[in-house]
Amino acid sequence: MPVNPSLRHALAFISLASLVYVLFYSPYIQNSQQHSSPLGDAPDSRIARSTRIVAVGDLHGDIGNAQEVLEMARVVDSDGRWSGEVDIFVQTGDIIDRGDDTIKLFDWMEDLRSQAHGAGGRMLSHLGNHEWMNAIGDWRYVLQSEIKTFGGVAARQALISTGRIGRAWAANYTTTSRLPLHPSLGAPNDDFPPSPGSPAGRLLAPLSHAAYSFVHGGLAPGYPQLSPFPSTINDIGHSLLRKLQRRVQPPPHPPHPYPDLPSGATREERALYESDGPLWYRGWALNSESEVCREVEPVLEKTGTRRMIMGHTPNFEKIVSRCNGKIIIIDTGISHAYGGALSALSIDYTLTPVPSSSSEKKWREKEVVRAVYVDHSVVLVDEERDVFGDI
Repeated sequence: MPVNPSLRHALAFISLASLVYVLFYSPYIQNSQQHSSPLGDAPDSRIARSTRIVAVGDLHGDIGNAQEVLEMARVVDSDGRWSGEVDIFVQTGDIIDRGDDTIKLFDWMEDLRSQAHGAGGRMLSHLGNHEWMNAIGDWRYVLQSEIKTFGGVAARQALISTGRIGRAWAANYTTTSRLPLHPSLGAPNDDFPPSPGSPAGRLLAPLSHAAYSFVHGGLAPGYPQLSPFPSTINDIGHSLLRKLQRRVQPPPHPPHPYPDLPSGATREERALYESDGPLWYRGWALNSESEVCREVEPVLEKTGTRRMIMGHTPNFEKIVSRCNGKIIIIDTGISHAYGGALSALSIDYTLTPVPSSSSEKKWREKEVVRAVYVDHSVVLVDEERDVFGDI
């Protein structure tokens, strides 16, 4: 059948238009989906990075409220299993005492740790002053009903020293942590200052300090073991915990006399447990605003961090932010023993490549820190800045 000349001309035009599109426009559209510099350099292959962190304070023997908080913050699902919706979950200590659910809580934490690892997430766990009290044999806040869940005093001593709870403390818990917000600063708990030749060592401020510290009590301005951070503090803690767990367990106080630290404890180990050590310090919560805002900067500089996050000193109504979010205190009395607010701290961090005519690579950082409650959330920090570096 003969083809209509008009149709033949139309088909030829469509074929020519398609060829022009493929040769000239398609590459432009593909390249425009990537960042490119105004000077016409090669497309920017950098990728944006984002991290979501959730931190929770003192839980004190209450697995029901603990699960409600973690579900509310999307750390776990309704069955109490790792949700995959957060990258890192941080708990700042004091899981033990004041309630009956010690075994359930520590077993659950280890289950979550395994689930997080399997999903590409991570947990950071800390020993609070109450974990240390129990390791020493100071049982002033242990309920008789809780002792029964262990099967008696001797069984409880065994489980928190050489048993599975004690082994978890030794293997998976630290006194403090440094958590980088982007991988160029290294892994969680890599030391600051970094070695000069490392990728982290080549970064300049503010990227070099794009990290948070976590601790139970607080990193006091005069505490002498702040550098290198956090290994100096954590090494002291691990050493002291080994001595406590390996000694013959003393009869608990009360009713027996206070057992104290081992006779072989070093001066540094004793200082760890003193009132201005990281387990007990309350100055960041209790001292005046002018004082803490003046003293926080040298501590942040020395630890290579932007913010310090801690529990220990409760405010039963809200998470407390001081000095524009440089100090955040997250103990709100979650346990039914206090009846405080159910709360979690949510941290969303993004690092996005930005086209630049400079030879330095430009990025845009955004930090949003929220206090999350049952029926609302409050933005504590919302900061955005342009930074430069080969990340």
